[in-house]
Amino acid sequence: MRVGIVTATYLPSRNGVATSTALFARGLRDRGHEVRLFAPRHPLMPPHEEGVYRLNSSFAGARALGAPADYPVMLAPGPVLTSRLPLRDLDVLHTMHPFLAGQLALKWSRLSGAPVVYTAHTQYDQYLHYAPMPRRVGRAVLRPHVSAFARRVDAVLAPGRAMVVMLREYGFGGPVGLLPNPVDLASFRAAGGEAFRAQYHVPASAPLVVSLGRLAPEKNLDVMLRAFSQARASRPDLRLLVVGDGPSRELLERNTPDGVAFTGPVPYARVPEALAAADVFLTASTSEVLPMSMIEALAAGAPLVAALSPAALDLIEEGVNGTVRDATPEALASGLLDTLMPGRLPALQAGARASAARYDLPVRAAALEAVYEQVLRRRRRA
Repeated sequence: MRVGIVTATYLPSRNGVATSTALFARGLRDRGHEVRLFAPRHPLMPPHEEGVYRLNSSFAGARALGAPADYPVMLAPGPVLTSRLPLRDLDVLHTMHPFLAGQLALKWSRLSGAPVVYTAHTQYDQYLHYAPMPRRVGRAVLRPHVSAFARRVDAVLAPGRAMVVMLREYGFGGPVGLLPNPVDLASFRAAGGEAFRAQYHVPASAPLVVSLGRLAPEKNLDVMLRAFSQARASRPDLRLLVVGDGPSRELLERNTPDGVAFTGPVPYARVPEALAAADVFLTASTSEVLPMSMIEALAAGAPLVAALSPAALDLIEEGVNGTVRDATPEALASGLLDTLMPGRLPALQAGARASAARYDLPVRAAALEAVYEQVLRRRRRA
C-alpha cells in the first residue's frame, strides 16, 4: 500500500502524537508499505528525510494559539506546492487532527480516491485554557467541528477509551476502533538506568520515582509533587526525577520539595534509560488519552501509580502492573508507598514488562494495516 499520513506535528517536535506517528510509519515500512509523511516544517528537522514532505509552518501562529513552543502550526499549501506533492497514487490517507491537517487529508482524498482514516488523539476540552477565547466559546466551536469531521472520514480510531467518551460527548455516534499507540519494546528492554541515576546523583540503593512528560497546568503536577512529599515523610530515602519541560517548569522549580530534581528535557534516545532508572512511574494527570510515556514506563519495567482517568484504567491492571488511585495527594502517596513495598515491587515490575507486549510496534503496525485493508475493501464495494 501507498499510505499518506497528514500530521500537524512530527519529529523533531517532542510529543506523543509526533512519536507515535514516526513509530507507526517505521512499523508500516517494515511490513513492506510505502509511507509518505506530510508534516509542518521545523527549524531542527534533518536536511534529508526519506518519505517526509514538509509544508510551510509558523511558530508565531503556534504562540498565538497557545500551542507548545516546540509545535509549529502548519500552514495551508498553495496550488503550486500541492501540485508537486506525491498525492494522486495514494491508496490510504491517515490523519491525527480534525483541523487543517484533517481538512487537507479530505481534500487530497478527492485527488487520489483514497479513503481517509482519522485517529482522535487529543481531549481538546482539556487544553482550552491555552486558546485566546473564553472556554465556553471554544467548546461551542470545537465540539461540533470535531464531530462533523469524524462523520466525513471513512474510519475513526482512538488510542484509548477516553477518546471514545470524548467523541460521544462531542456528538459523534459512529463506530470508533481502538488502536493503542506503539512502543519499540526492544530499545526499552535493552536499556539500563545506572548512568541516568548517576548523572542526577541518585544512589543505586535509593527508591526512585520518575515522572516524564510535558510540564503544563493540565498535568496536575502540584498534586503529584505533594503526593511525593507525603510519601517521602514515610520513606525519607525516596527520590523523584521530573523529566521534561514546559510552561510550568519555572514555577515548579521555585517550589521544589526535598528529594525532587528536575532534569529538563532529555533526547528521546535517552528516554529508555530514564525510565529504566525508575522503580515506579508516577502521574497525577487526568487529561491523558493513552500517553506514550506510561506505555514506555511499562516497557522499561516501571509499574504505574496513576490518578484515576480513562487512560489509567486502560493501561493498569490493579496489582499486576500498577495501581489507580484518586487524584489526591493522600491517595497517590498511599499508592506509591504500597507499590514500593519490597515484597510487592519485583512482581509489579515483572507485570509491567509483560503487560507492555501488546503495545509492541510490530503488533500495533499489523493492527493498523488491518484497518487500512478494511477501509479499502469497503471502498471497493461502494
